[in-house]
Amino acid sequence: MNTVIGLGTDLVEIERFRLAMTRRGERFTERLFSDDERRYAQRHRDPAPRFAARFAAKEAVMKALGVGLWKFAFRDVEVVRAPSGAPSLALRGKAAQLAAARGVDSWQLSLSHTDATAIAVALALA
Repeated sequence: MNTVIGLGTDLVEIERFRLAMTRRGERFTERLFSDDERRYAQRHRDPAPRFAARFAAKEAVMKALGVGLWKFAFRDVEVVRAPSGAPSLALRGKAAQLAAARGVDSWQLSLSHTDATAIAVALALA
């Protein structure tokens, strides 16, 4: 049986995220998202909801690990899609080190969005 190490959730206003993308340009998404995350989001007519959901996932992971912003780079957490479309997480660098130090060996992730908001829930398990 798995033990819950942490639970994190985050809600992002899509319009506010879209505005940040517009104001800060491509460097903004390059700093926050992996190449694969950017390719996935940009395949859609409106990439903002996909980017917002992935940003929410990264913050949900921080919360599940019990750390604040900038304890690791946002790119250290990547939302990966299974062939079925189900999201999962790949952690690298400092995020992976923090998770290992806390005994996390697997994650569950749920993403959703409406026209206005994107939400992510991350569950860290041992």
